[in-house]
Amino acid sequence: PEEEKAKLSFLKNPGRRGYEASGVGGLRAGDALHDSKEAFYIGREDPVLEPPGFYGPNIWPNLPEEDFRSPIWEYYQGTSVLGRIIWEILLQGLGFSADLLDVFAKRPIVQMKMIRYPPSSLTKPGQFGVGAHTDFGGVTVLLQEPAKAGLEVQDSETKEWLPVPSIEDVLVINCGDMIQKWSGGAYKSAKHRVINKADTERFSCATFWHGDANATNPLNPEDSDKNTVGQLLFKRFKSQFSLPKEAKDQPQGVAPHPNESGMPQQVKVQ
Repeated sequence: PEEEKAKLSFLKNPGRRGYEASGVGGLRAGDALHDSKEAFYIGREDPVLEPPGFYGPNIWPNLPEEDFRSPIWEYYQGTSVLGRIIWEILLQGLGFSADLLDVFAKRPIVQMKMIRYPPSSLTKPGQFGVGAHTDFGGVTVLLQEPAKAGLEVQDSETKEWLPVPSIEDVLVINCGDMIQKWSGGAYKSAKHRVINKADTERFSCATFWHGDANATNPLNPEDSDKNTVGQLLFKRFKSQFSLPKEAKDQPQGVAPHPNESGMPQQVKVQ
C-alpha cells in the first residue's frame, strides 16, 4: 500500500535508506520530467548513524523475513564481495597491487538500489524511467530482469544510444565518475538511461561500491583535488537527489568528521 511505503520514505531517514517514490528525485538538466522509477535503498548495516548518513542502520518493510530481508541481504553481501573483486581487477589493470584496496576501502561505502519501472502506458510523454546520467562513484554491479530491455548506453563519440541486452544471470558492470577521474581517464564512466518501452513493469537492482568516506585518490597521492569519496558523493546527492534539509545545510560535512579520539562521530538511532 502507498501509505505503508510512504512511512519508509528515504527522505524521512537521515541515513538515506528506504523507499523513493516515483517522481521524487531531483530533475536533471535536460530532462523535461522527473524519473518515473520508484526505488528502495539499503547499505552497510551499521548500528549507529554517522552524519551525513553514509554509515548507519537499514530500515526494512514489515514483510516476512524470508520474503524480503533475508534474500535481499544475501544478494547485497554477494554483490559487495563482487564489487571488491572488480576493484582488484581494475587496480591490477593499471599496474597497482590489489592490496591498495586496504588503503582506501577499510570500511567502504556500498549502497544498493532496487528499482521498479512502471509500464510504458503509465509514463508521460517525454518521461524516462531514469534520465541520462553517469554514475558518480566507483563500481556499479547491475542486475536486470531477464528479457526486459530498457537500459541504453551512449556512444561517447557518435552520441548514439545503444541498447544493453537484458540476459538472465548476466550482470552489467559500470565504472563511475570517480574511477574515471582517479584513473586519469583509463577507465570511462558511460552515460546511460532507462526507457521501459514495454507495457509491463520492469525491475533491476544496482549495487554501488565506492570506498571509505574519508578516502582521497589512492592512485595519485599528489592529486591536487583532495575531495574525499564522501564529499564527491554528497555533492552529487545535493545536485540530483532530494536530501533532507538538515543534510543539505551541513557545512562541507560530507564525510564523517573525526572527534578528538580520531574516530567518526556517531549518532544513536532510536
